[in-house]
Amino acid sequence: MLEFKVSYQSRESSARLGELILQHGTVETPVFMPVGTQATVKAMSPEELVAVGAEIILSNTYHLYLRPGHELIQEGGGLHSFMNWRHPILTDSGGFQVFSLADLRKVNDDGVTFRSHLDGSSHYFTPEKSIEIQMALGSDIAMAFDVCSPYPCDHSTALRDLNRTTAWAKRCKESHQHDYQNLFGIVQGGIYHDLRQKSLEELLALDFPGYGIGGLSVGEPKDIMYEVLDELMSHFPTSKPRYLMGVGSPDCLVEGVIRGVDMFDCVLPTRIARNGTVWTSEGKINIRNAIHAKEFKTLDSDCDCYTCRNFSRAYLRHLFKANEILGLRLTTIHNLAYLMNLMREIRGAIKEERLLNFAKEIRNLYPI
Repeated sequence: MLEFKVSYQSRESSARLGELILQHGTVETPVFMPVGTQATVKAMSPEELVAVGAEIILSNTYHLYLRPGHELIQEGGGLHSFMNWRHPILTDSGGFQVFSLADLRKVNDDGVTFRSHLDGSSHYFTPEKSIEIQMALGSDIAMAFDVCSPYPCDHSTALRDLNRTTAWAKRCKESHQHDYQNLFGIVQGGIYHDLRQKSLEELLALDFPGYGIGGLSVGEPKDIMYEVLDELMSHFPTSKPRYLMGVGSPDCLVEGVIRGVDMFDCVLPTRIARNGTVWTSEGKINIRNAIHAKEFKTLDSDCDCYTCRNFSRAYLRHLFKANEILGLRLTTIHNLAYLMNLMREIRGAIKEERLLNFAKEIRNLYPI
């Protein structure tokens, strides 16, 4: 089972340092989790993930259910063995993917009927089905099946989704039986403060070992997301981890940590890397741009990743212009290394009580 230890609480903000102790290892928090949707972080080997400092990754219940199937993964020894990742894994519930299939699904109080984005076949997800899949996968942390409200949506729609999320969380907990897997509830409620508080109170009554914050970073302006967090975070128990789902830009990470978030995930760093966009200690650059054609310096002089130790901007631009696979691999390595290093710097800034000043530097590099 999960053990969460808060080792330091900041005096200048709600940020804190902690350790998340799981079956497959200990994770320092605050932490960013690279996303391995299909049992792989795109373009990265497990050894490369370890090299950049990843301690925990996320995989996707919906996608692995459709392909190759959770039964096959279970037969192969579970997700850790199947993908040769010996460290902690969190699996999402599939709720967000179903939410994103707006034209392919129908939701009722019992569950969701949806058509596969792969072949159009019809499937039915219930809370019990999501838990069945995640138990078969054998992740260290599983997420309750929830209903993610779109942005914008009215109060009544957000309330309906919240009520289903609470009812489904109860069903998930009732059906969850696993030796070491930990089930987290997910707070919903859209951008409405009263609904967020209602959702949290109902989930706290179910006493999950940790709590996700869903339904943010779904199109709303960042200042609205921060307002929701400002209102909500002080009501979370201090003894349990708090996970802001689907957030991964440098500015949002530091803003979330200031407000007391412990865990983050997002496809953003790997997705933009494959398009040639990289984050550096001097801000964001696009390696495809002509300005880099004769730049023989590295991506980031402050970075010690494999890419920055060995290759120039000019070479990386050449790889992208030539459509060589190595290019997107190298930018992916760098972006994940940048975020892992950013989280280390954030943890150091918390301990030294300089996080607010550090946040100003990040805002200047990555303005909204």
